[in-house]
Amino acid sequence: MKRVLAAAILVCVTAGPALAFNCPVVIKQAEDSVKKAEGGKTSPETKPLIEEAKKYLAEAKGHHEGAKVKKDHGDAIRKAKIALAYAEEAITLAP
Repeated sequence: MKRVLAAAILVCVTAGPALAFNCPVVIKQAEDSVKKAEGGKTSPETKPLIEEAKKYLAEAKGHHEGAKVKKDHGDAIRKAKIALAYAEEAITLAP
C-alpha cells in the first residue's frame, strides 16, 4: 500500500499546476475505477482498498465543491488520484 501511495503522490507532484482545474475529470476517472472494483469479485484483501478509495474520493469531491483557492483544487486532484490508485490496486488484486 505504501508503494501505491508513493506512486500517487509522485504523479501529483509531477503533474503540477496545469491540472489544478481538472478536478472533475480526475474525480470521474476515480469514480469509474471504484465502480469497476466494486463490480468485480472482491476478497478480504481488496475490500479495505475499495473502502480507502471511497474515502479519498469523498474527500476529493469535498475539496472540489468547497474550493475557494487553487490549493483546494490541488487537494481535490491529489485525493482523487490516490483514490484511483487504491481502486486500481483492488482491481489488480481481485481474484
